[in-house]
Amino acid sequence: MVSDNFSIVLVFAAYLLFMIAIGVLYYRKTENLADYILGGRKLNSWVTALSAQASDMSGWLLLGLPGYAYLSGMESIWLALGLAAGTYLNWKFVAKKLRQYTQIAGDSITIPVYFENRFRDKSHALRIISSILILVFFLLYTSSGLVAGGKLFNTVFEIPYQQALLIGALVIISYTFLGGFMAVCWTDFFQGMLMACAIVFVPLAAMKGIGGYGSTVSLIESIDPQLLNPWTALAGGAIPLVSNLAWGLGYFGMPHILVRFMAIESPDKIKQARIIAMVWVIVSLFFAVAIGIIGRAYLHPEFLGAAGSETIFMVMVNTIFTPIVAGILLAAILAAIMSTADSQLLVAASAFTEDIYRIAMKKSASEKELVWMGRFAVIVISAIAYLIARDPNNSVMGLVSYAWAGFGAAFGPVILFSLFWRKTTRNGALGGMVVGGLVVIIWKQLSGGIFDLYEIVPGFFLSCITIYTLSILDKEGPAKEILKEFDRVNHIALHGKTIHREDTEPFET
Repeated sequence: MVSDNFSIVLVFAAYLLFMIAIGVLYYRKTENLADYILGGRKLNSWVTALSAQASDMSGWLLLGLPGYAYLSGMESIWLALGLAAGTYLNWKFVAKKLRQYTQIAGDSITIPVYFENRFRDKSHALRIISSILILVFFLLYTSSGLVAGGKLFNTVFEIPYQQALLIGALVIISYTFLGGFMAVCWTDFFQGMLMACAIVFVPLAAMKGIGGYGSTVSLIESIDPQLLNPWTALAGGAIPLVSNLAWGLGYFGMPHILVRFMAIESPDKIKQARIIAMVWVIVSLFFAVAIGIIGRAYLHPEFLGAAGSETIFMVMVNTIFTPIVAGILLAAILAAIMSTADSQLLVAASAFTEDIYRIAMKKSASEKELVWMGRFAVIVISAIAYLIARDPNNSVMGLVSYAWAGFGAAFGPVILFSLFWRKTTRNGALGGMVVGGLVVIIWKQLSGGIFDLYEIVPGFFLSCITIYTLSILDKEGPAKEILKEFDRVNHIALHGKTIHREDTEPFET
């Protein structure tokens, strides 16, 4: 191990100082709440694409997925395929229209505000309930990032888990607290590039160490021929295969990804961003699976087991490379962890500040007060996530899958119906959101038979059925102004019309 080597500590310290410096830079540029939580809609294509995908994949990309592939082999490719398909469909069909609709619907700067403005919900029920769901599921999601950070520092530096957890949490809080959305996006941009380089470099170096492609395949087959068989997912019936592919459904409801679509400078830049994002995603997912499978051969006959499988990337790096190179590559894990945790913290903080504090507590709050309340929320949410993450037996994969299902089922159908079905009503949206979230929570507590199906599947489809049914049963249907706005968005989407100031008048509640 390289735990006592000064060079790796130096690399980590330099990297962390660079991230904090970005936070300080944007601290000086943050003037109001819109700047802090949406960056004034000023992102370019590259930053939008890489920050969206880096915040999407998180420490799960370098810990959870390689760990799954290490244990199950090519069966994990179905999960990767589901994620790649979901990423493409989200960029292709949701990104541009959401960017246009959120600007036209009262210049909405958060997903809960968009829901309220889209359906003219004067009761604030949509906004408050969606904010509560964001806080609940992001506590789980953020804690998964902190768990990954704790495992990183514990494995590399042999720091006790609890201390390692605290170090990672303090760094993430610092630059998110200072710089807000733009700091998060620019740090995610650099972190996304570092993650991509590391995830490609490590398995190729390991394969070379084994003796090349042919030797690696032969060794894997000698360990267990089924590791190279993608159809082992069907051994237990269709449920494992469907569950893996169903991860793709989650993208339509991920607030920390959707907010990137909302923040891009122009809808016309979505296409370029989509191409950049898809190249990054396909390469990263393929090599993440490769890390797990090749790592099984590289460490043979040593076997990490289920408990240690999520450390495979770290163990390979420590075994293959010199300390200075190892430090750079291991910083990629820190980058993956930070790129998601910071985004989740910011979205959760904005949900509390913009959608709960401003609405239910202090409507007259000034912009400066709201920015500082957002920063305070970052600290409080981080503290709660830290308490959840204190158990070292927590699985990164388990925490991520629960939060992913929650967001995908609660928000995904509402986003899709709001963008593509003009007859969707406020009651339909609210009912679908609640049903989706509750089904995930209840289904997660059950096991055996059909209940082994990933909870996002029943949650997503029951949410869709609820939205459709309640909307149809609403005899009055959407108000004329809602239908007019929907048609205006469609016209702009079809004809590339420029969004004018009069199209973005705020919705008065």
